Amino acid sequence: MSWPETLPLRLLIALLLGAASVAAFAPLGWFPVIFLTLGGLFALLGRTADEQRGWRNGALIGGAFGFGLFITGVSWIYVSLSVFGGMPAPVAGLATIAFCAFISLYPALAGALFVRFAPTTGLRRGLLFAGLWTLSEWLRGWFLTGFPWLAVGYTQTPPSLLAGFAPIFGVYGVTLLTTLIAALFHETLQRGGCRLCGQISTGLPMLILAIFLAGGFLLDRPWTTPQGDPTRVALLQGNIAQDMKWRPEKFQETLLTYYRLMRDHPAQLTILPETALPVFFDQVPAGYLDELQELAARQDGDLLFGIVTGDLASYANSAISLGASGEQRYAKSHLVPFGEFIPPGFSWFMAMANIPMSDFTPGGTHQVPLRLNGQKVAVNICYEDAFGEEIIRALPEATLLVNISNVAWFGDSLAPAQHLQIARLRALETGRMMLRATNTGMTAIIDVDGTVRAALPPFTRGALTGEVMAYTGSTPYVRWGNTPVIVACLLIVGIAAFARRREKLC
Repeated sequence: MSWPETLPLRLLIALLLGAASVAAFAPLGWFPVIFLTLGGLFALLGRTADEQRGWRNGALIGGAFGFGLFITGVSWIYVSLSVFGGMPAPVAGLATIAFCAFISLYPALAGALFVRFAPTTGLRRGLLFAGLWTLSEWLRGWFLTGFPWLAVGYTQTPPSLLAGFAPIFGVYGVTLLTTLIAALFHETLQRGGCRLCGQISTGLPMLILAIFLAGGFLLDRPWTTPQGDPTRVALLQGNIAQDMKWRPEKFQETLLTYYRLMRDHPAQLTILPETALPVFFDQVPAGYLDELQELAARQDGDLLFGIVTGDLASYANSAISLGASGEQRYAKSHLVPFGEFIPPGFSWFMAMANIPMSDFTPGGTHQVPLRLNGQKVAVNICYEDAFGEEIIRALPEATLLVNISNVAWFGDSLAPAQHLQIARLRALETGRMMLRATNTGMTAIIDVDGTVRAALPPFTRGALTGEVMAYTGSTPYVRWGNTPVIVACLLIVGIAAFARRREKLC
């Protein structure tokens, strides 16, 4: 195989590989693509290491791949800032580029360390690549409140056999296996013809096959147990345009929309989206809440809806329940930077946007599940479901996961489908069904195996009805979280660094 010799050409290839990786995520979901693109990155970094071009070149190649991935995959940030946030287009464009460049530092770090410590060839090289990439994603998922979007493991939702590992190791464990397979696949192709590498040519394909077979076996294993009778649910999608949502003249229309949807689709548990009622809770007409409560009472059921609680001095993004089980509340704890809170020193930036209520007060980190119609419901709001270790705080007590969102901020972009894919991983990790009620899509019922049982078309008004089961028990991921995978990755990197040091001393 001939290799590009100049660094600019290698950076261009890495950039294109990163951009192509987006096809492996929803909505396209061509999950085998990620094995090819990450394998290409592994090849570029490996060649750079073999030529001893230095860790700086590795950082540039990893960063170029990351920038291609993020500028393509999270381009919807521009939509939220410019189209719906009111920020001038040039400023929104520069802000999007700057953000993508910043989060590209994580794959840049992985690339730099790989080139610095890469073994000569074989399984150890693949393990180092997978360990470093996984650590970089985990670091991106918590540092500075975290942005875990487009973690590689999300590409492996069903029908990928690697989804079977999610209940054991979580999304980062799936990332580790995915990047390892990508590296080993390339090593098999690159080294298999070498007479000195007979072990590689036979051993690595067998290892890849074994990983897939194990994933398929695990995918059919029930980790949790259904309990009790099914609950009839109705998930309401109001399809209220974001640029109209907060206008006072549209308020009565919004109230009427949700009243009619709830009246026409009776259920034991009815769920409305995030900030479905676009006022403070204390400002909702008392008569309207009484009417909603009466509709719930007809089914001896409960209603859960998103609304802002508090006052202008201190307010929270909340979910409130009404009905047979009484009033209960959940307040969002993991807030979105620049959308729900203003990081110190960035007030000037937010002054250029028109984002209502952009400085929320966070709720507690350990809130008890809501008891609704016999279910113990772990509520999460918006992109809180992107943080697996935060979701499992409510487990194993919770029997059902509910996410309420308003991704109308991102228009007809990749964001809604990507968010649905993230929710599918949370269902797999926890062995719980996940209900998603959204304003404009994707409203869905997700089964414990990560498959979408039913969904409403985006940008339509309607109700998604169905039956869901309570599930009890704990998956290994619920018990252990990300700790085993992160420890394993640290050991891989530590051993590689130690071995490289010994090589230099010898």
